[in-house]
Amino acid sequence: MNNFLPTTTQEIEELGWDRPDVIIVSGDSYLDSPYNGAALIGRLLQSQGYNTAIIAQPDMETDDVARLGEPKLFWGVTSGCVDSMVANYTASKKPRRSDDFTPGGENTKRPDRAVIAYTNIIRKNFKKTSPIIIAGVEASLRRLTHYDLWTDKLRRSILFDSKADYLIYGMGEKAVLEFASGKEPSTINGLCYISTKIPEDYIELPEHSECVGDKETFTKMFHEFYKNNDYITAKGLVQKQDTRYLIQNPPAEDPTRVELNSYYELPYTYDLHPYYAEMGKVKAMETIKNSVTTHRGCYGECNFCAIAVHQGTRIVERTEASVEKEVQRYIDKPGFNGIINDVGGPTANMYGIECRKKKDKGRCADKRCLYPTVCPSLQVNHKFNNSLLSRIRKMEGIKRVFIASGIRYDLIMEDKKFGKQYLENLVRFFVSGQLKIAPEHCNNKVLDAMGKPHENVLKEFVAEFYKETKKHGKKQFLTYYMIAAHPGCELEDMKDLKKFASKELKISPEQVQIYTPLPSTYSALMYYTGKDPFTGKPIFVERDTTAKIKQKDILTASTDRKPGRAIAKKKIDPRPKAKSRPKVKCCANRRKSR
Repeated sequence: MNNFLPTTTQEIEELGWDRPDVIIVSGDSYLDSPYNGAALIGRLLQSQGYNTAIIAQPDMETDDVARLGEPKLFWGVTSGCVDSMVANYTASKKPRRSDDFTPGGENTKRPDRAVIAYTNIIRKNFKKTSPIIIAGVEASLRRLTHYDLWTDKLRRSILFDSKADYLIYGMGEKAVLEFASGKEPSTINGLCYISTKIPEDYIELPEHSECVGDKETFTKMFHEFYKNNDYITAKGLVQKQDTRYLIQNPPAEDPTRVELNSYYELPYTYDLHPYYAEMGKVKAMETIKNSVTTHRGCYGECNFCAIAVHQGTRIVERTEASVEKEVQRYIDKPGFNGIINDVGGPTANMYGIECRKKKDKGRCADKRCLYPTVCPSLQVNHKFNNSLLSRIRKMEGIKRVFIASGIRYDLIMEDKKFGKQYLENLVRFFVSGQLKIAPEHCNNKVLDAMGKPHENVLKEFVAEFYKETKKHGKKQFLTYYMIAAHPGCELEDMKDLKKFASKELKISPEQVQIYTPLPSTYSALMYYTGKDPFTGKPIFVERDTTAKIKQKDILTASTDRKPGRAIAKKKIDPRPKAKSRPKVKCCANRRKSR
């Protein structure tokens, strides 16, 4: 048990600590894996000599959060890998019954607005306590004025509402180590704090009250916020919230490859802590079991996705040797079945691909990497991804390697030199019967609102995928993520998507989500203002819950099947009948987000 970070008083005593230096409070159960942000940060602090403990999903009705006492240095508070409101409610605002990160699977352990709730209960038990730092995806995406679906209004910074001392945004390894070392918080990049004074050379955003009073002002504020997320080009931001200011220091630098390697090579047990295992199985363990993260970040910048704001738009990859080292850990574990379930990241085939200009000079202010088409400066090249996957597949003790992370099919089609080889290898070796892609829609008007490639690219890829599948005699197929009721999407557009799916994809889709406006995303800005933020023109927004469900039902309805199962048309050849797949949450809450 001592191989884990401690979570009980007995473990603290066995370690000989009087009390921890740092206590991390998380809305997820304690999965000791780099896929769990709380575990990664905890292990990183441990590696630097800090006595670090974790309290996962504390009981809100008791003084459970106080069971380890008060930390010497600081508390770290996170809702977990998912925004707690997204974890607890569907897009139609109905409570979710299950939680993949909770023992037993019943959604009863994570409070609404968990960051605020945990901070309040800490202060209830410790009146004048060590500093409280809030971090993770919930804090990161709510650090400035933001639209909140569940109250249908703009909320101020979560740092003010939680009454925490500091907020670390983005992937917080560098910032948390600097804070632990005693560095002055006002000088730490990637950190927010509250002040009555405005630092020099910081950009002053419109006040919170001004944003609440005028949607155009909020749009201007959001544009300024979004373009100051790249650490090379960004400046510090200031926003008046009440009589005080939210100060957002510039973003922390991305880790180097060597630093990223070190984060994932820490001594994880890749298991659920026994204290929580006694409460039941955690479904997320099956999702991340024998899986390897190769990189972080995504330059796709889909308007509905928060990865670009939280993880960044720059790809930082691990070395092949580091990835192999983690695979070897799995091979050496007792009971390993020879199968690696996933090799990837937010988008699996972005490994080893990045614009040299962006790496040196920062992201472009006037264009995106993949929308409306792939930027020529990106120089898409799957050579390094092909090499990595081949090396893992040939390791002694490996039977099969799969890619479960989503891929960008437009990147494969763009790569004229190595794209075909990547697709052939994918089909031959790395598809476990089904490969997931996320076209989201087929209507170009809706795709433009989403910031996604047009449907002609999808059709080209589908044809090539099944051509390779037939060539190699494989029985495997594509599964598709689709979104209903995104801003710009009307009922007729979903009818068009239904026809497209039937005629072009030969399926009746089942992986359909009703759009959820996530804080600090452009799509949420569209949803709130009813305007396209890039043109200023009005955009249709479906706000009625019943109508949203109707949009989804149009796409999932079929006279050939029972609800909840996808089918492939019998006339299609060589595509096999599609199988059902576990439901997934929105891409902004995919694994690896912290």
